Amino acid sequence: MRLFDELFSFEALERILSDESRLQSMLDFEAALARAEARTDVIPAVDAPRIAAKCRVELFDVAAIRKDAARAGNAAIPLIKMLTELVARDDKNAARFVHFGATSQDAIDTGCVLQLRGAFELIDHDLAALTATLRTLAEKYRDTPLVARTWMQHALPTTFGFIVAGWLDAILRHRLRLTEIRSRALSLQFGGAAGTLAAMAGRGPAVAKALADELQLSLPVAPWHSHRDRVVEAATTLGLLTGTLGKIARDISLHSQTEVQELFEPAGEGRGGSSTMPHKRNPVTCAVVLAAANRVPGLVSTMLAAMLQEQERGLGPWHAEWETLPQIVRLGGGALHHLAEMLPALEVNPERMRRNLDATHGLIFAEAVSIALADRMGKMPAHMLVEAACKKAQEQDRHLLDVLREEPGLPGHLAPADLTSLFEVRNYLGSATEFVQRVLAETREFSEAR
Repeated sequence: MRLFDELFSFEALERILSDESRLQSMLDFEAALARAEARTDVIPAVDAPRIAAKCRVELFDVAAIRKDAARAGNAAIPLIKMLTELVARDDKNAARFVHFGATSQDAIDTGCVLQLRGAFELIDHDLAALTATLRTLAEKYRDTPLVARTWMQHALPTTFGFIVAGWLDAILRHRLRLTEIRSRALSLQFGGAAGTLAAMAGRGPAVAKALADELQLSLPVAPWHSHRDRVVEAATTLGLLTGTLGKIARDISLHSQTEVQELFEPAGEGRGGSSTMPHKRNPVTCAVVLAAANRVPGLVSTMLAAMLQEQERGLGPWHAEWETLPQIVRLGGGALHHLAEMLPALEVNPERMRRNLDATHGLIFAEAVSIALADRMGKMPAHMLVEAACKKAQEQDRHLLDVLREEPGLPGHLAPADLTSLFEVRNYLGSATEFVQRVLAETREFSEAR
């Protein structure tokens, strides 16, 4: 099914996750294995380049491999059979050393790791772009006031810069996680039939080290055939990232509602329209990101469940990973890419933000008044007085400030000028600006450390 490829993914990532790329990654393992075994005198040095020369996916019948994998139980078996036949056509002696001492899972797992490395590079690029955009937005709108909403209701004033800084802070944590897991996730798998490299006659560790060097992967202290925490950690880390992307998309889409109109995805020909309603301007990127954020948790759950693998080779759980992990990468990486592309053109409406602050006729400043009065008359009496005034303002459709000016219990506690100042947005933003500055400083430090 390819109809929605452009919607949920993007071309560069699709190339990395394609059937051809998966097979080529396994062939890269086979070529590197031959070179590593030649370097350690396990196979004749002349045979390694002869094997490596045939490790090109364009020489293989991918459709036949796909069909034969259904009978063999995995794609490595028909792939290695074809590779052996290709090498044998030119050199039967060299063909004897194809896949020497390895097992199918070594090729499949290491091939997967190589694909992950390519995907991580694309994800790193898009995360850097997203970080730069969020940093710009946080700086530009650091002091731009808007309504903070809790339980989908008006709460207190905040700033758009503070909201963006929250998104940025989370993205920085994900970048740190992805950096930190690389040495574990991008790890060689090489253990032979049962993980002991018995066919290497004691030279297995040396071959493994040479193989890790060839592929530029980290060398584990032992093979990890049925210990799946490495690939599952990659899945869960991408799951966390996709969740944050979904949070950002949810916020933007809520701010885009007709009744709110504070943010808009960029307009464009054929973008966000409706088949029947000409006036519609739908947040299409948010929809894609939210769809990914809804799908990925279930896929991550499958990866976690697949950790229960039997003894030295899993029967079923390992196989469950093969399509699941690429889907997590595809959806998470696709969501990131589309959000990173859209956000630089995000339309921000500060005037509408200001108007929405006034939508409740001053009720948004009720806490500010209550806190100021609490110092003078006690917390509970102040709360009750302001609560009654709020109710009266709502019933009479009046501004809270006007109602409070008529409150006989106020003059002895708050001067008229002090009361008025409590309804100024800039006087009740708390430490929002400081928090934005902290996140921006953290972002600069992160960028300088890269």
